[in-house]
Amino acid sequence: MSEADSPAPAPHHFRDLLHAQRVWDTELPSFDPAAAPAAPTPLFHAWFAEAVAAGQPEPHAMSLATADAEGLPDVRTLLLHDADERGFHFASHATSAKGHQLAVRPHAALGFYWPAQGRQVRVRGPVVRCTPAESHADLHARSTGALAAALTGAQSEVVGSVAELHRAADAAWDRARAEPDTEAPTWTRYVVEPAEVEFFQGDARRRHIRLRYRRQEDGGWTRELLWP
Repeated sequence: MSEADSPAPAPHHFRDLLHAQRVWDTELPSFDPAAAPAAPTPLFHAWFAEAVAAGQPEPHAMSLATADAEGLPDVRTLLLHDADERGFHFASHATSAKGHQLAVRPHAALGFYWPAQGRQVRVRGPVVRCTPAESHADLHARSTGALAAALTGAQSEVVGSVAELHRAADAAWDRARAEPDTEAPTWTRYVVEPAEVEFFQGDARRRHIRLRYRRQEDGGWTRELLWP
């Protein structure tokens, strides 16, 4: 092959493309940690509402980090179902990878990222399982699609082919429409009971504000500013 016949180099190498990306290419809100509430949940509610108002796509999406029986970390993205005085709620099958991991090591970390406002929220704490009644109510408060997904196959297990997945999904959709109150016995609602909650407000000049709440033994909270 002559030099003239050689393929032209790609117009953008990965590193060039990566380094060309902008961070927080928008006006960011201010955050005065001195005015923050005494507990983290009201601040989380306020920041969530502000993320929605700012047009942040899927602000309820979060990363869930767990550890397996050997202590090796694992992470995935799923949806927040509630945030109240008990903690941060999500749901999955108890027989899934995360369900097995939480059964052995019932602690987790959550991460929310809202780039529309340059904000992150990090949560760490023990995880508790809700009652079967709460888990049933959680599943049936959601869409038909969510029920169908819960009825499709065995989450995290190996599936033989895409065709098999489609057949199972179609059957699950039919069942979810015909039996909207049907049970998904392994569906479980979990709550991360926060021991630490950190709020991160980005700043274009890198003067990021990090406010950490740590739960005290009496149930109150200690607030601490952290270096960025």
